[in-house]
Amino acid sequence: MEAVIATGGKQYRVAPGQVISIEKLPGETGASIEFQSVLLVTRDGEVIADPKALTGARVSGEVVGQGRGRKVKVVKFKRRKNYRRHRGHRQSATTVRITKIEV
Repeated sequence: MEAVIATGGKQYRVAPGQVISIEKLPGETGASIEFQSVLLVTRDGEVIADPKALTGARVSGEVVGQGRGRKVKVVKFKRRKNYRRHRGHRQSATTVRITKIEV
C-alpha cells in the first residue's frame, strides 16, 4: 500500500516503514503525527484518487528526529563593481517514519 501526502507545500510518495525528511513540524522524538492531506492511495493495484473517497484517509507516522538540512550557499556578484555578498541557509527539517496508511 502506498499513498501520496501533501505537507510543507510539497508532495511525498510514502509507504509503511519508509523514513522521509519533510519541512519542520512540531513534536519531540518519538511523538506520533498524522497527515490528513492524503491525495492518492494505491492498494493491491487499485488506485483511489477521488477526493470524496479520501475524506477519511489518514497517514500515521512517528517522529524520528528534528534537524537541519544541508547548507545552501547564496552568492551575489557584480563584475567590475567590487560587489560581492555571501549568504548561507539551512532549512529546518523533521525526519518521520511512516507507520500506517488508513483509507
